[in-house]
Amino acid sequence: MKYSILILLFLSLTVKAQEHLQFTIAGKVTQPFNVTLASLKSYKSVHLDSMVIYSHLQQRKGSLKNINGVLLKDLLSKVKIISESPKKLSEYYIVCTAMDNYKVVYSWNEIFNSETGNHILVLSSFETNSAKTEKGDIALITTSDIATGRRFVKGLIKIDILQVNE
Repeated sequence: MKYSILILLFLSLTVKAQEHLQFTIAGKVTQPFNVTLASLKSYKSVHLDSMVIYSHLQQRKGSLKNINGVLLKDLLSKVKIISESPKKLSEYYIVCTAMDNYKVVYSWNEIFNSETGNHILVLSSFETNSAKTEKGDIALITTSDIATGRRFVKGLIKIDILQVNE
C-alpha cells in the first residue's frame, strides 16, 4: 500500500514536470505544433548576458542572467496559419499563456512587421536572482519593453494564434 502511494505520487510529479518542459502552438493553424525544451536547441539561439525586470511602475523586480532563447517569430514561422489572404493576417493576434493562466497578447504585425519581433524571446534557459521561484522551465519575454515584467511569461504552456471577430 505504501509503495503504491509512493509510485502514484512519483508518476504525478513526473507528469507535472514534463508539462513544464513543453508548450503547444495552436489556434487558427492547420496543425498544432508542440515545442519542447529540447527542440528549442535546434533553432538559432540568441544569448544575452543579463537584463533587469521592471514592473509597470518602473520599479526593479529582479534580473535575469545567462539568458538563452529563440525568437518567437522563428517558432511561429514553423506553423501554417489558416488565413484566406496575407492581408487578413493583420487581423490576427497571438496569446501566450503561462501555467498560472497569466496571458500576454501580441499582434501578428507586432511580431512579423516591426522591430519588436526581433526582441520577443522564448527562453530555454536563464538564471534569476529573484527571491521568487520561477514557474516552469520555458519562459517568454520582450527584451525591448520598458516595463519588462509586464510581458514576462514564466512557465509558458500555450501559444494561441487567433483572429479578431468582426
